[in-house]
Amino acid sequence: MPDRFLYVYLDEAGNLDFSSNGTRFFVLGALTTTRPSGAYRDLTELKYDLIELGTNIEYFHAAEDTQAVRNRVFEVIKANFNGMRFDALIVEKRKTGPALRHEEKFYPTMLGYLIRFVIEHAVRDYTEVIVFTDRIPIQRKRKAIEKAVKQTLSAMLPSGVRYRVLHHDSKSNFGLQLADYITWAVYRKWDRDDARPFDLVRTVVKTQFDIFRTGTTFYY
Repeated sequence: MPDRFLYVYLDEAGNLDFSSNGTRFFVLGALTTTRPSGAYRDLTELKYDLIELGTNIEYFHAAEDTQAVRNRVFEVIKANFNGMRFDALIVEKRKTGPALRHEEKFYPTMLGYLIRFVIEHAVRDYTEVIVFTDRIPIQRKRKAIEKAVKQTLSAMLPSGVRYRVLHHDSKSNFGLQLADYITWAVYRKWDRDDARPFDLVRTVVKTQFDIFRTGTTFYY
């Protein structure tokens, strides 16, 4: 049987400032697909359509793009739902205990939950899992994320299934740009009570797991 690859694109939204000055929520998102879909082709066409219209755009980034550009990217996502799924882990930060707040503990714990869920619900006939993250300049954060992903995959994958973790610049990777857009939409819904972007990607978002949903202790 020829090799079959499962692609997982990870992204995050919010910050790790655990105080009243920080964001209300932190969101970890995972976009999962097999061989990258027609969305890549459509985003290439959109990029050059925009350039020809006079927009100087190098890549797509939801928080930085204009509303007009975001509308067009969301159209591409809606047109390519088939073959993609997105899962999000939601952290209400004020319920996060002090022992969990350091990057070296936070990422392995939270990403471990997310990756475990993704693998449990992925297609089953893959021979290799390739996980992409944006390029991470902070070494301790990069090590924490790699630790979480590798530990979870090594424990969960069937015997003989390979895995890799790749750090790519999101500017060069349409999968990471799609994950950024969907994560941003989920984040806006939770942190800003703005559901309009989420409504545009609702079909591809399969789960939003509020990890502290039953928690009753607020630390600040």
